[in-house]
Amino acid sequence: MGIKKIQLPVQGMTCASCSSRIEKVLNKQEGVEATVNLTMEKATVQYDDEKYTMQDAVDKIEKLGFKVEEEKLDLAIEGMTCAACSARIEKVVSKLDGVHQASVNLTMERGNITYTPGVVDEETIIKRIEKIGFKAKPHQADDEEKANKKDEAVRKQKFLFLFSLAFSIPLFITMIDHFYPESMLLPHWLMNGYLQWALATPVQFYAGWQFYRGAYKSLRGGSANMDVLVAMGTSAAYFYSVYLVLTGEVYLFFETSAVIITLILLGKLLEARAKGSTSEAIKKLIGLQAKKAMVIRQGEEMLIPISDVLVDDLVRVKPGEKIPVDGIVSKGNSSVDESMLTGESLPVDKNEGDEVIGATINKHGSIILKATKVGKETTLSQIIKVVEEAQGSKAPIQRMVDIIAGYFVPGAVFIAVVSFVGWYFFAGASFQDALINFTAVLVIACPCALGLATPTSIMVGTGKGAENGILYKGGEHLERAHHTDTVVLDKTGTITKGTPEVTNIVALGSLSKEQLLQIAASIENYSEHPLGMAIVNKAKEDKLSLFEINNFEAIPGHGLQGNYEKSTVLIGTRKLMAKHHISIDEYERDMAKLESDGKTVMLVAQNDQLIGSIAVADQVKETSQAAVAELKKMGYRVMMITGDNERTAKAIAQSVGIDDVLSEVLPEQKADQVKKLQDEGRHVIMVGDGINDAPALATADIGMAIGTGTDVAMEAADITLMRGDLRSIPQAIRLSHLTMRNIKQNLFWAFIYNSIGLPIAALGFLAPWIAGAAMAFSSVSVVSNALRLKRVKLENKY
Repeated sequence: MGIKKIQLPVQGMTCASCSSRIEKVLNKQEGVEATVNLTMEKATVQYDDEKYTMQDAVDKIEKLGFKVEEEKLDLAIEGMTCAACSARIEKVVSKLDGVHQASVNLTMERGNITYTPGVVDEETIIKRIEKIGFKAKPHQADDEEKANKKDEAVRKQKFLFLFSLAFSIPLFITMIDHFYPESMLLPHWLMNGYLQWALATPVQFYAGWQFYRGAYKSLRGGSANMDVLVAMGTSAAYFYSVYLVLTGEVYLFFETSAVIITLILLGKLLEARAKGSTSEAIKKLIGLQAKKAMVIRQGEEMLIPISDVLVDDLVRVKPGEKIPVDGIVSKGNSSVDESMLTGESLPVDKNEGDEVIGATINKHGSIILKATKVGKETTLSQIIKVVEEAQGSKAPIQRMVDIIAGYFVPGAVFIAVVSFVGWYFFAGASFQDALINFTAVLVIACPCALGLATPTSIMVGTGKGAENGILYKGGEHLERAHHTDTVVLDKTGTITKGTPEVTNIVALGSLSKEQLLQIAASIENYSEHPLGMAIVNKAKEDKLSLFEINNFEAIPGHGLQGNYEKSTVLIGTRKLMAKHHISIDEYERDMAKLESDGKTVMLVAQNDQLIGSIAVADQVKETSQAAVAELKKMGYRVMMITGDNERTAKAIAQSVGIDDVLSEVLPEQKADQVKKLQDEGRHVIMVGDGINDAPALATADIGMAIGTGTDVAMEAADITLMRGDLRSIPQAIRLSHLTMRNIKQNLFWAFIYNSIGLPIAALGFLAPWIAGAAMAFSSVSVVSNALRLKRVKLENKY
């Protein structure tokens, strides 16, 4: 029980006033926080499940005249023996949130489930069935069916447009008679009022039916949207023309209503095509997945869909094949191309016990891996999920747009009525002229472009980021990233590779270097610190056996302590030695020299006596210096934060061009240092990769996690840099800047059509069909401008 978050797919939204209306109504409910994305056609609802239910949200949305999309899942179910089995499955599945209907056929061994995607998914339903002792899998792969939905929408709009065009062309030709009534250029039969009526009616009530349906639902829900404007404007022209035909008039307006509907349908067609292009990043990511896997079960190899692979399955991957799921190499060795994930072009060697990631490519050897993550849990699926959620999220700038859109349609109707009254009753215009101006105002005022301006740019921007290994968790982070002025970089695993090596071993007294390394490695073997692992690896390389350590204790920021045989061993920093009153004065000069070379020196003491030291160097990433230089050119203050001592920290910082260093900072103090910078008025980007960086990442204005690091760090961060290359930081900032500039351009184009068009139409200088064309192409211009983001180069040119 507690706070739940769901995503509801909503059908029937046509403009920004639709989405803002749904959002407003949902947010009025106690304990509910909702955002609605017009482009993605999704409502994200966060609610307290003790006060509210998913069905309450669905009911509210449908009461407003929209439809919450449902999907059908066809399952093949094994293990049922009688009617009690099928009844049990039906009962259990029906209880899942988001499942509307569950029907299980015992004879056919099939289950048909109707559910709301975003609330529950196939995998959850299947796992629930398996939990009660049955086996289930999709009867047929319906992924293609889902992928084809948008294509079907494009085909439908294309048909309606062509249908409308065929009937509208003859009517459009009759407009010549309006401009040149004495020209006699048109055949007389084309001017027949009843023929024009016959041509206009299919356009008005078949091709244009979607506008009537949308207007009815909108008005029934207590709001007015784009459909209301189109339906009112075209109906006024159509029904007045019918009246004129019946009274014997020859000057008609059928072409006005038909051409407006045709042009708006053309705009919708172009818009639907462009919308499909905005989600290409997701399609590319899905395309990276392998389709089948060679699984070894009970000694037999079988080729199965990856959706059927289970955790702990053994999977054979041959050279040149995609690795189907995340796993651990259990047999064989190879090199794997991980460029899709890390951006690193060189293949990475994989041996027994090494982790491999699904969708990467096995280059040379044949390997058998043990599946650790399958289905929605794989790294690639998680990346796809992050991108989808980001594309469906709402940037803060959208809030302002939604408020404006909510008042826009009622305002437009008011201006149209004022225009009609002014022309007809006060300016002495004919009813026809006043009606034409009324229609033009309604049509030019449609706020489609306004609703598309922000979400299309967010979709393309986050998609572009994903293609470059930059994952934004939401639109707000994409918007806020360039409103920063300070970058704080963690050292280990961020500036450096995080894979340090032993460079110097200094043994004091009667101990040999091998004996010192053996003692140090024995205690470091209990730690997971990268510096400690370097000592352990060095001992293994030298084939030294390790001792058993008792009473092991890790002292954060200081070092380690443990008992070996009958002695107490300490390994760590000066602070650790000082804490135990161990003198290191005689060795201070040698330490200082090593540290000035950028090496971390770990002191080793036994029974309160210094017995030596081991120096470890973590190699700086090749791209770190270039990244720091780029950030400085962009005007950023760049700082390094580390637990290392000041001398070592400064040596590494200077090697990459960083002047400001925060050294000897304990893990729990990193967040405090970030907060201190914020208190000085700075807007901070924190970049890190470890568990100890998570609080600082969460505290910063923007937290960036290196994707090659830990899951905890990535969870706490706002942006994940999958490639571990620090040049992704300026790229992420630049993409934020470009996306926000693109959104502002879109809003300009969206407003300019309405702002200039409305007064021109109200003053009688704009023909309704031209207003229709302008309104349709305002949407197209906005989406086309957003698509330009796909072509931008993220390399900084400062």
